[in-house]
Amino acid sequence: MSAIKTIFCAAVSSLSLAACSTTDSWDPSQRNAAIGGAIGAAAGAAVADNDLEGALIGGALGAAIGYYTGCREQGGCFVGGKQVASRSDLQYDRDDRRYYYVDRNNGRSYWENGEYRG
Repeated sequence: MSAIKTIFCAAVSSLSLAACSTTDSWDPSQRNAAIGGAIGAAAGAAVADNDLEGALIGGALGAAIGYYTGCREQGGCFVGGKQVASRSDLQYDRDDRRYYYVDRNNGRSYWENGEYRG
């Protein structure tokens, strides 16, 4: 791919992210997935023989890596609106003999499987 195409892809990726005015309300996993996808697509198109195939593979890999790093940044990933606790966040309840975690956003506690602890 020529240098002009590479510069064009990078410019389009940057401008498309800059156009998102709602990124302030995104959590870190969403923000990092969008940034990783854009950078991955531009890089994939730049290095691959087939521009479209390279952009698709690079974008998917970049988005996945971005999502993972955002999850780690915010202290855990969310599935179906419920936080999936990392092992370091779990605390042991001796009375119930079960592990639980505390949601950092609202202070509520949940059992390891995501049920509300109360």
